[in-house]
Amino acid sequence: MNKEAVASAVTPILKRLNSTSADIQASAVMSRDGHSLATVLGDEVNSVRLGAICATLLSLGEKASIELKRGSLKQILIHGEEGYVLLLRIGEKAVLAVVSRPSANLGMMLVEARRTSSEISALGVV
Repeated sequence: MNKEAVASAVTPILKRLNSTSADIQASAVMSRDGHSLATVLGDEVNSVRLGAICATLLSLGEKASIELKRGSLKQILIHGEEGYVLLLRIGEKAVLAVVSRPSANLGMMLVEARRTSSEISALGVV
């Protein structure tokens, strides 16, 4: 499936994810090598930079998980002073990135991100 078809199928799902909380500032589906497939980003998030960061974090996270005998990497959570960045695998080829404010309800964000990841995976487009 081409990039435009993936974006048209996935973008409405990302919009719904973003609408679950005013604290979610951006969401994106990226290929594992960092290419943007579908995004719903705020003005403060650069899609090219987010893709590069995701690819780097995934690579390091996978190596750490294997080296420390934790099994296959499922997610990465970054908690900074200005909020959270959550990365969840979508199958073998893609990742869901969610960027939020520090006031986000982390438990709800995780639940919604997992549901979104499953929904996108079920489409079979990534």
